[in-house]
Amino acid sequence: MESYWTGSSSALRRHTLRIDGFVSASASLSGGEIVTKPFTFTGSRLVLNFSTSAAGGVHVEIQDETGQPLPGFALADCQTVFGDALARPVTWKAGGDVGGLSGRTVRLRFALKDADLYSFQFTGTPVEKTKAR
Repeated sequence: MESYWTGSSSALRRHTLRIDGFVSASASLSGGEIVTKPFTFTGSRLVLNFSTSAAGGVHVEIQDETGQPLPGFALADCQTVFGDALARPVTWKAGGDVGGLSGRTVRLRFALKDADLYSFQFTGTPVEKTKAR
């Protein structure tokens, strides 16, 4: 409430907060990038909580700990992620399964264009690789 009920020009405003989206990394239409520190993860899919304009998008590159793109997970291999979602999976030309990288030290490079990135998370259980008999 504004003006503390004084005078005839008092006003009431309503604001909404995005679910699981109080703070974001944000980039304008001209674009921007974020690179994480090296970390390890478990899971088989990378999902994003994000929001973009109709002209915007998010691309993700998975790098080794020295900053070199991993084969099949380069920025150019990533399918554009756009819209507004709390948990949208990221996919590359070869698909979205990142379970083969689980437990390995990686860095993520996010390229944003007119987008807000609220969070990322690795979900799912990595599939055990079986040896051929």
